[in-house]
Amino acid sequence: MSPTQELPQHVRYAREGALATITLDRPEARNAYSDEMCAQLCSALDRADVDADVRCVILTGAGKSFHAGGDIKAMRARSGMFAGDPAELRARYMRGIQAVPRRISEFSKPLIAAINGAAIGAGLDLACMCDIRIARAGAKLGSTFVKVGLVPGDGGAYFLTRVVGFSRALELCLTGRVIEAEEAHAIGLVHEVVAAEELLEVARARAEAIAANPPVAVQLTKRAAYRSYHADQATALELAASFQGIAQNHDDHARALAKP
Repeated sequence: MSPTQELPQHVRYAREGALATITLDRPEARNAYSDEMCAQLCSALDRADVDADVRCVILTGAGKSFHAGGDIKAMRARSGMFAGDPAELRARYMRGIQAVPRRISEFSKPLIAAINGAAIGAGLDLACMCDIRIARAGAKLGSTFVKVGLVPGDGGAYFLTRVVGFSRALELCLTGRVIEAEEAHAIGLVHEVVAAEELLEVARARAEAIAANPPVAVQLTKRAAYRSYHADQATALELAASFQGIAQNHDDHARALAKP
C-alpha cells in the first residue's frame, strides 16, 4: 500500500445521545478480522472512552454475521496476521488481534454485544469480552479453532471460561461444536435471545437503562467487578472501600440523593 493510499474502513462508529454504536463493517468477509479492523476497533473504543457524553456502547456487525473470527482466505494464503515464522506470528498476534482484548480490559464503560448473526472463533471471543451479550434468535456461536487446527490465539479460552465456567468452556473448545443462540442462553453464554428485527432495539433499551444511572458509579462498579473477580476477599473489600470513597464524594451521588 502506498503512503497516500487510504486504509480500508472495517469499523463504523456512530453516537446518538449517551449511546455509541461500533459496527464491524466487513460484511463481504462475514466481518472476519483484518489488521485494519483490529486497529480501527481499538481506535473506536478509544473514541468512546474519552467522550464524556458516551455512557454505554453497543458492538454489532454489518450484514448477516456478527463476526466470523479469522479470515479463512488469509489463513490459506498465510498472509496478513497469518504470515511469518513462529516468532513473527507471535509478534503479529501480540501487536494485532491481542490488542483488542487488552484494550477492552481497560475500557471503562459498559459494552454490550448485539450478536446479529454468527459469532465464530475469535468472533465468539470478542462477544465474550463484552459485558453483556444479546443474540438474535437462531444465531450460531462456536469456539471452532480446533476445527482448522488452531488454538484460541486471542485468549478466547480464558474469556469463554469466565463466561460459562471451566468445564463447559473446555467442552466447547475441544469439540469445536457450534451451538444456536437458544442453547447459548441456556448455558449462560448470552443474556437474552430476541427476534432479529428487535435486536438493536432491545440492545439500545438495555444500554439506555445503564446510561440512565450515574456514570461514575457505573464505571467504578464495572471496574470493581472485574478487578475483584480473581482477587482475594481482602483485596476486593479494600478496592470497594476506595471506590466508594470516590463515589460518595462525587456530585453524581448528591444529585441522585436529591431526586424525589
